[in-house]
Amino acid sequence: MLAIILASLLFLREPRLQRYDETFLRWLLRNSRPIGGTIPLTIVDFNSETDSQKEARPPGTTVSPVEYALFLQAALEFKPTVIAFEPILQWDKTGKEQEQILVDQAMRVPKLVTAAELTSTPDLDAPIVEIPGFTQVTGRRGDLPVFSGISRQPDEDIRLISTLGFINLPNDSADEIHVPLLFQYRGEVIPSFPLQAALFWMRISPNEVKVELGSRILLPNGKSIPILSDGSTLINPNASRRARHLRANQLLLVAQQHEDKVPTTGHLENLGDDIILARIVKGDEKAPDPFASTLATIQSNSFVRRVSWIFDCTFIVLLVGVSGIVRRFSRVDIVLLAIAITAAYCLSGLALVGRWAIWLPGVLPLSATWLVAVFCLFAPRSKDDPDLPAIAPSPPSP
Repeated sequence: MLAIILASLLFLREPRLQRYDETFLRWLLRNSRPIGGTIPLTIVDFNSETDSQKEARPPGTTVSPVEYALFLQAALEFKPTVIAFEPILQWDKTGKEQEQILVDQAMRVPKLVTAAELTSTPDLDAPIVEIPGFTQVTGRRGDLPVFSGISRQPDEDIRLISTLGFINLPNDSADEIHVPLLFQYRGEVIPSFPLQAALFWMRISPNEVKVELGSRILLPNGKSIPILSDGSTLINPNASRRARHLRANQLLLVAQQHEDKVPTTGHLENLGDDIILARIVKGDEKAPDPFASTLATIQSNSFVRRVSWIFDCTFIVLLVGVSGIVRRFSRVDIVLLAIAITAAYCLSGLALVGRWAIWLPGVLPLSATWLVAVFCLFAPRSKDDPDLPAIAPSPPSP
């Protein structure tokens, strides 16, 4: 009992051991499916492999300005609240000749968010771009990613009629569950691409937002977004499965039917409360998109939250309490019981994270379970141990 308690206290006090819990969290999120109805997010995929206008694209680009202009024309047929471009709208000289067509359509969008990238080593000759940030910020800013310039951004005509959203991701590209919401730019705390689009969708200005670094982002509508000290938040990569998914050519077809007053699928009749996110698909269309998943998480308020540390303590106390009883079982029963507890715990974790986005710790409870099993397997046994062979009484002497 003492060994189990000491090992548990070591885990609770050692941050490096606690990081292994995120491996268990990734497994839970990868194998769970979010439960709930459709959220007000429509994802439109552009794919250079199959779009019919591939031959019309300028050299060196994946999607031409004309294709984006047709997309905007079709999307505006359904009167969406926000349209966000995940790709950076930049083209070479050939593409710039077509760009005015896109600008004419973009000017009709009520709220337009376009992607850009920040850099910590800007070009010294480049003009300084002023970016409005949050005015109500408390807490230590030392862990926020720091930038001093913009490395890539849309062309000027588009930039003037849109709001920039920054798509910088952590250096670890495999970290699909941590998505940054805040950056530090020349002393100002500014929103990332998904947070900017979400604020537009909720009709909230940055001046109304209170940021408590390392804790939460307080919104004037009473909701809050949990954030870590580095300005990131934990999301479910599969949250975007609850959004509507369309190909660009499908949206064009549905918009044409809507314009001709031909009955279409009911869920596209009115997208007035939706965010339409345009993105370029590279490879697997079903692969999680961090920005789409973050938008879906904010809209559904399904942020991944760890269960209280009281659960850890209660689990360990119960485990220690039953360890004395388990020693009386046979070794085979102990192993089977440990396997059953592990399976039941993992299934409970999948159910909780899928339905309520509650994250059960994995390393400490499961390690303690098997530690108890190992101790019970190799501990000295009493004379009435069920694993000991039964000794038949010697026959009476004649």
